[in-house]
Amino acid sequence: MIDNNYRWYPVYTRSRAEKKAYDELLRKDIIAYLPLKKTLKQWSDRKKIVKEPLIKSYLFVYISAKEHAEVLMTNGIARFIYFSGNIASLPDKQIQDLKLLLATEDDLEVFDFAIKTGEKVIIKAGPFKGMLAELVSIHNKQRIILRLQNMGYAIEINTSMGFIEKF
Repeated sequence: MIDNNYRWYPVYTRSRAEKKAYDELLRKDIIAYLPLKKTLKQWSDRKKIVKEPLIKSYLFVYISAKEHAEVLMTNGIARFIYFSGNIASLPDKQIQDLKLLLATEDDLEVFDFAIKTGEKVIIKAGPFKGMLAELVSIHNKQRIILRLQNMGYAIEINTSMGFIEKF
């Protein structure tokens, strides 16, 4: 089944359409991989462990160049990911390593290091959840400083990269 003309390609899905796009690809007999992580979700009346995509809006397809159009015509698929002007591809080993990592680690978190100092972010958790802030500095992925614009003055807080997302 593994052929030298086939490669792993990351594809970007429509928002919250990863699982539907993955199922649709499988129905078309296209080899796909959607890395999922277990997450504890809390609602007002209960808590439940659910599987959600490790990387939001991403999944991986194992295809030849002639199948690119078929992937793009799949419901839920938005586009291929480009790097330096070319469609990005990944070595088999990288996908295998990701599968192995997910099989052995329960507490994985993905951080968006595309966020740079000076950019606007939204705080996703904690007492400042939902507030808009400016990323002032990154000391490491567990300690960052944010500047909150609140009532005309700035407040600096320390938090984790896992608690913010790009605005």
